[in-house]
Parts: sequence; structure tokens; C-alpha cells
Amino acid sequence: MNRCVLLVASVLAAAGGAAWPQEGYDSPFAYDDPKPQAYVLSERASIIDPRVGSHPEINFPLEKDGRPRDVESAHVDTRVKPRGKLVLALTGGGQLFKLTKELGMHAIHVPYADGWFSLIRSGTPAQTWRGDVRLEAATGEDFSPLVDIPKPDGLAERSRQFVKWLARRHPQGKWDSFLARDGDDLRWEDVILVGLSHGSTTAARFAQHKKLDRVLCFSGPRDQDQSWQSGPSATPANRYFMFTGADGGWDAKHYCRSWELLGLHELGPIVDVEQTHPPYENTRRLFTSIAKTGDKRVHNAVAPNDAAFKDEAGRYIHEPVWRYMLTHPVDRVGTATPRDPDCQVRN
Repeated sequence: MNRCVLLVASVLAAAGGAAWPQEGYDSPFAYDDPKPQAYVLSERASIIDPRVGSHPEINFPLEKDGRPRDVESAHVDTRVKPRGKLVLALTGGGQLFKLTKELGMHAIHVPYADGWFSLIRSGTPAQTWRGDVRLEAATGEDFSPLVDIPKPDGLAERSRQFVKWLARRHPQGKWDSFLARDGDDLRWEDVILVGLSHGSTTAARFAQHKKLDRVLCFSGPRDQDQSWQSGPSATPANRYFMFTGADGGWDAKHYCRSWELLGLHELGPIVDVEQTHPPYENTRRLFTSIAKTGDKRVHNAVAPNDAAFKDEAGRYIHEPVWRYMLTHPVDRVGTATPRDPDCQVRN
């Protein structure tokens, strides 16, 4: 029995018709799909790769309360001209995947070991221990003595195995375009990594390790007592895009500190998206003043998910921001600004 869950999200009356007006861009490949449509595919990581294991010691089980916790999902619309970009989401969100399909992007969501944060306490004052654990969770390589996450359970290998599975099961989706020629790795320079809160911080740490097309961080990064953010980065600073509101991390200056450690103040000011329009002065530091300080909704509502802010007509208010973060040319940057002394940057 085929365990693949294949859902057809929508079909246009005219085969091959586009679901969204497209900007001008060159496609690195073309689909060969006899029935172009929007697809959602899913499978458990433990079915795709029998090496996958459970790690209850860091709150990373394969099942909980009788339900699988390792279900991965993939999203693509073969009616829309492909951009050749793979969005790897560390957080789920129907609106994110709706948008990536409209923009001609492929997208996957892969569960990874993010439960360690509440279970591990460092006994040393090291300024990089959280970043080391994050990197081990993302790579499955030995970066920290505090956890033991083997490669098959790291984000990177689970993503590679999932894309290999998709290439076999759904060839019309051209998923093989995101695999290195020998299949031993993903084409990371075509990957857009997206994270919210804890996930945004892990996304930033992994972007230092691998050169990505870009990394999108919502309500983060944080790790306010760590200095790993100032380390060398395989992903250039102009490929980092940040968006937050007035939550606790913003009020305590945790976000602006991380942004400055990453060097983003060299690429433009902090811009209030409610007071300006795209391209937001070409900056990488975006802020919304739509919610007042203390509004608990804003932490999650800045990201493209079902909790995001809507206008009276039911439209997502920050969709232009999300589109900017996903598609703005990385070589267009804003004017450098001085560091904010209140952010308490550690060099």
C-alpha cells in the first residue's frame, strides 16, 4: 500500500493556467506535468529512512499520545512558472505554503529536534553552547557534548532524504533539481530557510554553517546571552531577513542585539512596515507597530500562518512583507546605520 498522502489543493479549468500574476524571472527548469495542479505530499520520516530514531530525552519522540510526530510535508504548484527555490520551513503554516506556491517556489516542512531548549541546562558560562546545540540539531553532527543527535535525525539529513523520496515519488514536481549531482546533499544555495521564534534562531545558526539563498527569521533570533551570532557566516549578511513586533524579545533588546551581531545594521535601518512601503528602504530589519507592547499575539502573528494579522476584508496585512522577504534581490541593500548602544552588543 502506498503510504504517500497526495492531496490536490486546486485545479484550474485551463491546464497550465497560472494561479497568481507572476513577476518577470527566469526559470532554471520547466515542469513536464500532464495535469498541472497544486500538490501537497506527506510521509513520515521513519518510513522514508529506517535509520530515523526517537529521542525522548530531548523531547523528540517519533510518536506522542499515539500520534506520529515525524510527518513531513511538501508543497508545489506545477501550474506556476518555477523559480528554482526550495523553502525549508522550520515552522508549519498554511499561509506560508499558499504563498510559496503562488510565487513558484517549492516548499517542505521537516520536524527536527527543537524540544531540547526546555530540557538542557548548561553548567558552563560558554557564550556559544546554545548555538552549538542548535547546530547539532540542524546537522546531526557532533557540535555539542550536551546532546547526541545522529545524522539521520538532524534537520539537514531528514530534508535530503525527504527530497530524494519526493524526486522518486513525484517526478513531475522536479524535486531532483534541489539535489546535488551525486545526491549526497541538497543544493543549499537554492534553499530559503524559514523559522519563527526558537526556529528563527536555529535558522540563523544554520545559515552561518551553510550558504543559503536566504534565511527568514520571524520574532528572532534571540539567544541573548550568547555570542555565536558574531561568528563567521557562510551565508552573507545581505541574505538574512528579519521581521518582528513589540513582543518580549523586542522590548528587552534581544532581537536588535542579535541583528547587530549578525551585521545587519550595515544593510539598512530598522523600518516600521506600517509607515512605509516595499521595498522598505532595502533593509533587512523589519518591524511592525500594528500591535501594542504586551500584545501576546504579535510574537506568532508576524509570520505567514493562520494567526497572522488580517484587515477588515480578511486579507493578510503583512503579505507584502512576506513577499519582500522571499523575493527581494539580495544585492539591493539599504544605507548603513550606527549601532544602538541600548542593544549591548558584545564583541
